[in-house]
Amino acid sequence: MWDPGKYLDFADLRGRPFFDLTARIGIERPRRVVDLGCGPGNLTLALARRWPEAQLEASDNSPEMVEAARKAGIAAELIDVREWTPKADTDVVISNAVLQWVPEHRQLLERWVRELPPGAWIAIQVPGNFDAPSHVLTRELAASAAWAERLREVGLREDDAVDSPKQYAERLAALGCMVDAWETSYVQRLSGDNAVLEWITGTALRPVKAALDAADWQRFRAELAPMLDRAYPPRGDGTTWFEFRRIFVVARTPGGER
Repeated sequence: MWDPGKYLDFADLRGRPFFDLTARIGIERPRRVVDLGCGPGNLTLALARRWPEAQLEASDNSPEMVEAARKAGIAAELIDVREWTPKADTDVVISNAVLQWVPEHRQLLERWVRELPPGAWIAIQVPGNFDAPSHVLTRELAASAAWAERLREVGLREDDAVDSPKQYAERLAALGCMVDAWETSYVQRLSGDNAVLEWITGTALRPVKAALDAADWQRFRAELAPMLDRAYPPRGDGTTWFEFRRIFVVARTPGGER
């Protein structure tokens, strides 16, 4: 039986949603497993260990991430998720914390259902915390007079960037899929100065960092840090509790058992 606890460090919840997602995939011997948005490949390696006989396909739209994945031993390809199409033997498709960046991802999911073979599994996870203080304050600062001109085209995600679990379930069930959809709020205990700022630097703040030069990026961080500290006050022991919500969907395409 698949035991994600063998690979998961519960001291860092960054990987936990991936394992909570993939634990619901019920196939034992898939022919091809696809990781769309593989990042540096560290989580993709767990897929290779779970399904050692499967053909593993991995891709990302970041050249830096693809290079890192290849160094980790993953034969990753540079592909935009919008342009990916499944091969005929694709039995599992995983997209972990990627589709929130794709406004048309709902239509993308529908296309995958139509193109995948009968009985294939689709597993996605997206953040559902766009109304959390961390994201609201980032959008407010980006829209302020000091930053609006430089960050006008950044396109920070709003509340409607993703759907609710029920909305995803209804969309995929209408196509004949069996669907398991749910949400989980994780609470991460962070430590250090500017703990929440450092946490979201690798996620919500990526578009902001990409749009600014080094000096402006540091100035934006310096202005955002006290705002986040007020919203997420550190505890007496120096740690900070940070809550984040995730939405999960695992669907099986109609018409077959595998």
